[in-house]
Amino acid sequence: MPIPERFLDELLARTDIVDLVGESVRLTKKGNSYWGCCPFHSEKTPSFHVVPDRQMYKCFGCGKGGGAINYVMELENLTFREAVAYLAQRAGMEMPEMRGDSPGAQERRKRILEINRQAALAFHRWLKAPEGAPGLDYLRRRGLSGRTITAFGLGFAPEGWDNLIRALGEQGYDKRDLLDAGLAVNNKDGRIYDRFRNRVMFPIIDVRGNVIGFGGRVMDDSTPKYLNSPDTPVYNKSRNLFALNIARKSKAGRVILTEGYMDTISLHQAGFDSAVASLGTALTEEHGQLLSRYFKEAIISYDGDGAGVAAAQRAIPLLEKAGLKVRVLRVTGAKDPDEFIKAYGRDAFARLLDQSENQVDYRLDQLRRNYNLEDDSQRVAFLQEAAGLISTLRSAVEREIYGGHAAQAAGVSPETMKLEVERALRQRQRRAQKQQERRDLAPVSQLQPKARSLRYDNIRSARAEEGLVRLLILDPGLADQMSGVREEEFSSPLLGRAFGLLRRRAEEGLSTQLAGLAGELTGEEMDHLAQVADQPESTANSGQAIRDYISVIRGESLLRDSGASKEELLLAAQKKYQKKKAYVEDEP
Repeated sequence: MPIPERFLDELLARTDIVDLVGESVRLTKKGNSYWGCCPFHSEKTPSFHVVPDRQMYKCFGCGKGGGAINYVMELENLTFREAVAYLAQRAGMEMPEMRGDSPGAQERRKRILEINRQAALAFHRWLKAPEGAPGLDYLRRRGLSGRTITAFGLGFAPEGWDNLIRALGEQGYDKRDLLDAGLAVNNKDGRIYDRFRNRVMFPIIDVRGNVIGFGGRVMDDSTPKYLNSPDTPVYNKSRNLFALNIARKSKAGRVILTEGYMDTISLHQAGFDSAVASLGTALTEEHGQLLSRYFKEAIISYDGDGAGVAAAQRAIPLLEKAGLKVRVLRVTGAKDPDEFIKAYGRDAFARLLDQSENQVDYRLDQLRRNYNLEDDSQRVAFLQEAAGLISTLRSAVEREIYGGHAAQAAGVSPETMKLEVERALRQRQRRAQKQQERRDLAPVSQLQPKARSLRYDNIRSARAEEGLVRLLILDPGLADQMSGVREEEFSSPLLGRAFGLLRRRAEEGLSTQLAGLAGELTGEEMDHLAQVADQPESTANSGQAIRDYISVIRGESLLRDSGASKEELLLAAQKKYQKKKAYVEDEP
């Protein structure tokens, strides 16, 4: 049974989109709307637009858009119903009972989360039991205290094929439940057995306190060293970080990125409570965006070997794009932070953090190591590559300072290096300008939806269809003047469906704000409709506008029915577009 639309209407009326978005994005008011850096992709220049009058958001960078429900779904990786429940709790409303509702995605997620919680409890019990002695000995050898073990909920998966299956089976969970949660494996013969066996267990907990997955580590040199949960309906390794549930509460103001669970836990035990680790995967843009919600600065504390250096090089631009100031820690006299702290103490490591290297100097130094600067040809190659790196810096002051560092390393004058950086900068600017010119030379293609699955077959008709949808969003009272239009006359299936849904809502006295369609459309469809709704439109002369839009739609429908090819339709649309940028684009 769907959530009653009257309930959703009241919920959205009680939820102010500016307040909601403002909890995770720094917004600045400009005119009648608000702007900030998008929480869904990495950017430094704000392109995320929140429109309070229409209770919607739109990012002109990544294309995401919609209303309050979509925002929570995207930000927290929730289903529609979970997002509604989240907003209802926030607004002090009680969710309506869904009697007769069949188990769906929300119920499945809840069941998996409860299975994970029970599994974490079982692993922790086993760690303290006789069968967990190997795991407990390993953790103590690594210097972890009992308090730390309990704080992180560490556990042990005993040797054997079905310990967890049997333990959770006694609580009413079957093997298929454990397969859904990624706690069991199904081999080619159909046999189902425990995924984690004879491993120290690290529960992975999200920022809401839910156990969403596990990492398991061997206690010797066998492989794989770490085994992690697969992606499930509640767990995605590219969107979560180990210990972020604790680190996000830190007062340190900077996050410390480590390579593994043990590194992170050891730092927390030493008092550095802002350490996190990725979950068996390289750092992603999603990780960067997640971290930027809680921190302004990131210190990369990876191993100094080849793999660690490569990982740091990949992470730096991702973190910078997310708006984080990035520094790199160089651990000297020890293999890793844990070993350093044991050898030299907590205060020495704190000083090391404060002295961590600016990421530009770090990258220049790594670049320098690839060249023999005693050889003139290699020195030229180094300076050219360094100039390319420095030209990406936004500030002229930064470019001059780091250009001077590179010049000093290679033994040339700062003035010479400045000329090389300026040349590299001009090349980058020319490339960017050519790309923009190519986009500007294809105006019709700019009117197409970003998602290929939603592409318009008839742009002229679609623009008029967008106008009717936009007017309905602005004023539901206009629905009566559109009563003669049928969805089937629309050239775009999405616009026809949106028009039908909005008109029905208007006729039933419900809100026609875009947010009300969240349960009916996909995220991709809502993204595009947010783009449509964000375009200029006036209701001052709405009657004439509606008649003009309907005339265009029906005229183009007749052209389609005449048997003209798709290519002919597109050519006709292009010609008409060049002659007249229809009503839809006029600023009132």
